[in-house]
Amino acid sequence: MGEQDRSAFPTRPGRPHPLGATVEPDGVNFAAFSQFATGIELLLFDRHDAVEPTRVIPLDPARNKTFHFWHVFVEGAGPGLHYAYRVDGPWAPEDGHRFRRDKVLIDPYARGNTTALWSRGDACGAGDNLPSSMRSVVIDPDRYDWEGDQPLNRPLNETIVYEMHVGGFTRSETSGTAEPGTFRAVIEKIPYLKELGVTAVELLPVCQFDDSEVREVDGRRLTNYWGYSTVSYFSPHPRYCVTPEDGSHLDEFRDMVKALHAAGIEVMLDVVFNHTDEGNHLGPTFNFRGFDNSTYYYLSPGDRQYYYDYTGCGNTFNCNHPIGDKLILDCLRFWREEMHVDGFRFDEGSVLSRGPDGAPMTYPPVLWNIELDEPLAGAKVVAEAWDAAGLYQIGHFPGFRWGEWNGRYRDDLRRFVKGDAGMIGAVANRIAGSADLYQWSGHLPVNSVNFITAHDGFTLNDLVSYDVKHNEANGEGNRDGVDDNLSWNCGVEGATDDPAVEALRARQIRNFATLLMLSQGIPMIVMGDEVRRTQGGNNNAYCHDNPISWFDWSLVETNADLFRFWKHMIAFRRRHTAVHRSRFFTGAVNDRGLPDISWHGTDLDQPGWDDPGARVLGFTLGGFDGESDLHVMANMYWAPLAMAIPPVQGRRWYRAVDTAQAPPEDIRPAGDEIRVAGDRYTVGGRSVVVLVSKD
Repeated sequence: MGEQDRSAFPTRPGRPHPLGATVEPDGVNFAAFSQFATGIELLLFDRHDAVEPTRVIPLDPARNKTFHFWHVFVEGAGPGLHYAYRVDGPWAPEDGHRFRRDKVLIDPYARGNTTALWSRGDACGAGDNLPSSMRSVVIDPDRYDWEGDQPLNRPLNETIVYEMHVGGFTRSETSGTAEPGTFRAVIEKIPYLKELGVTAVELLPVCQFDDSEVREVDGRRLTNYWGYSTVSYFSPHPRYCVTPEDGSHLDEFRDMVKALHAAGIEVMLDVVFNHTDEGNHLGPTFNFRGFDNSTYYYLSPGDRQYYYDYTGCGNTFNCNHPIGDKLILDCLRFWREEMHVDGFRFDEGSVLSRGPDGAPMTYPPVLWNIELDEPLAGAKVVAEAWDAAGLYQIGHFPGFRWGEWNGRYRDDLRRFVKGDAGMIGAVANRIAGSADLYQWSGHLPVNSVNFITAHDGFTLNDLVSYDVKHNEANGEGNRDGVDDNLSWNCGVEGATDDPAVEALRARQIRNFATLLMLSQGIPMIVMGDEVRRTQGGNNNAYCHDNPISWFDWSLVETNADLFRFWKHMIAFRRRHTAVHRSRFFTGAVNDRGLPDISWHGTDLDQPGWDDPGARVLGFTLGGFDGESDLHVMANMYWAPLAMAIPPVQGRRWYRAVDTAQAPPEDIRPAGDEIRVAGDRYTVGGRSVVVLVSKD
């Protein structure tokens, strides 16, 4: 807003809804929730970095409070105004009350915040932190030209997810972007994503988090890189913006969404409603704790100064309290309706099923409200169906339309591809959409989000290059991160110039890519796996905003053959509906006498389910409505094996994929497949072959 005398802004009582700062033609309505506060002050600032407020507006409980909602209308205010709150009330931690008038708070519903003065340490303990507090900024979400853009609403079974970190995707100098590490830089890389062929990007947290905490380890600056501790749920992370001090948060994010949609790519957000960045009883006060601690958090019933910690992060958000539930629904609607986001992935989603006593609920209100909410009906919702306290809900997460990160898929495929025996029955279940987990309850293949790797763990390159984790750079004595990675280094630990080992690693990556893209469900790959991004064996790089975590764009050229393989394998999946069905297999037979799926070993119809030494799995997918049939032969034994090929009436088999072949013969583009004769094909050791039928 322009230069105005904010000390002269007149006020009127305002209204309790909507919460947050709402821009109107003649001013701004401010509203916030606090059941137990005795007084609230609204602080107005000339600039994002102004220490002293230009005006302090006391909210009178008799004039500016309706039930538990505090509100005031500031006439003449508008977008660009910076503001914050002080909240007074009882200091009684044993009763759950932690009001601290000496702590300056951001608006829980702020659409943007700035951190020029922010000191996390000053928000802890005693003392006034006005000189080092965050500021919220008034933003009018209606002042944006979407140019007709809308969420894409791509069918779930046609979705291919690319999990990526907004900052790390372009922060390396090798990215060549004008504003590295920002939403704008992502726009510059859209041609790459489009060429790869993914249909959705799933962004690690972009809601504001605190990356100001820094520690030094061996000269490296370690901080909160992943962003899984939310400061503000409605505000895009200011460091991903170019000019956050101007209140550009929403516009810069929207520009990215609009550009991705124009390229046919959906945007999904990784959201963290299970806990906040205010931590445990020793943590800082800057938001929910200062407004109404006993409402916003699960507190220990024995001594309410302490927090239930089902998240491993110090506190647990009170998701199924009506106020917590409302905030989550309001937030999701905001990102969906006003920011055009296509879907959400819920970190430690099982926390959202817990009630006030911490026990899982049969019908948790927040999850069912998300499930049934009309404004969210078209949004994709995916849960990490477990939490840090041991609740594991794969196959029975509350609700029906929730996708689930299928950890069983990850583990079974890792074991199979590295050569563990006796895995073929489990792997068949995973490839067929994990019907053993989902079909019994009326769910569908799309409830299974299939992945080999995620941000948390080894990259795909490191999965085939390391037997053990190497997290020394984290400064925790290599104690952090999981120890059971189900990985195999192909004979040498870490980087090597041995061409035989390198060839085997590349083949193993192609094996993973092939099986992932042939599996029913929703496939997810991780930023850089398509070009062998490495973290040097670090499987918990949460603290590395440095080259350990960043996308090295030189790898796109170095590993161009592998990028080509992923690109064609993704295109293969998108062409063939037989590998992305919307329903489970039924045994239906096509006009060539092939069932929708049949299973084999080295011989037809003899998969050897009971063979504890089996390392071979074949399957045939019958095509319908004129589509090609597919025949897949996966040999995870270390020596070549001759595997049977089924006859197909009126058609011939052509080789589309053979991961044992050197590029470019490892995968053939559509229309350029190689004719295969005979009733057997010799499948190389540790390789996968895919045939397609043609007239």
